Amino acid sequence: MVLNSTTLKECLSNASRIKVDESLGPKTTLRVGGHADLFLQPASRDDLIAALRWSRMHGVPVTMLGRGSNLLILDGGIRGLVISLSDRFFSRIEVQDERLTCGAGARLKQLAETSRMAGLSGLEFLEGIPGCVGGALHMNAGAMQQWTFDRVEKITTMDREGDLHVWKGSEVEVHYRSCPLLREHIAIEAVFLGTQSNPSVIRKTMDNYSRRRRLSQPVASSAGCMFKNPDHISAGKLIDELGLKGTRVGEAMISELHGNFIVNLGGAVAADVVSLIKLVQERVMSAHQIELEVEVQVVGE
Repeated sequence: MVLNSTTLKECLSNASRIKVDESLGPKTTLRVGGHADLFLQPASRDDLIAALRWSRMHGVPVTMLGRGSNLLILDGGIRGLVISLSDRFFSRIEVQDERLTCGAGARLKQLAETSRMAGLSGLEFLEGIPGCVGGALHMNAGAMQQWTFDRVEKITTMDREGDLHVWKGSEVEVHYRSCPLLREHIAIEAVFLGTQSNPSVIRKTMDNYSRRRRLSQPVASSAGCMFKNPDHISAGKLIDELGLKGTRVGEAMISELHGNFIVNLGGAVAADVVSLIKLVQERVMSAHQIELEVEVQVVGE
């Protein structure tokens, strides 16, 4: 798809940034993937609304990109317009009493640290998740037996027509690694509810979680856990028992530390990762008649 960005630029303020044929691999934690026809970082809600309405008028598909974790972009890239809410406007965090109001682009690590400094516990588990608030809401991200929506009091979304909606967190349908509402709506902002606590106690909990991650998760580039856990057993254990740790395709490898991570050794392409995914699924199905479902979001051509 060849797009002329001129008409889009005319709809936006000068503060928004538009790039043509932008490489997306470096914007993901796995560091693989092709290009976007158009890549936009809107600087305000008005610019986001204008971009969505422009895309509808011109029949241009829109893909939202968070901080690039839990994501596999295929080598052919993404057609149409890719929007990232990583501008400062969408990344702010404000604290009032026991509530933290966060833009969708705010990093989870920053949210956990801001909560700690404010003496609010309950968000420590987010500290080691390499993503942003919008992505965590989209996937109902979790760690240490805790889940994003456990702490969401309110969420503001935007539909594809550019209209805003506010939802109570308790009323939003969520599942394991899924929030159906955000398949069509775009997360704009969320209010998290913390619990008053001593910052030093919160720090100890965060440090404990961090140590546990360092011992069990690889430091090499990855998209996080590649497969959802089946009932009653972890995907990593299944993969480990089949002796697949260390298996390589090109520069992609099943981590020798954790079987549910596929890491980029430096020069992997998305096709290498896809081949490893299929290999694991076939081996697990053959040995256990279990169909492993991919946890990461796979997008592109």
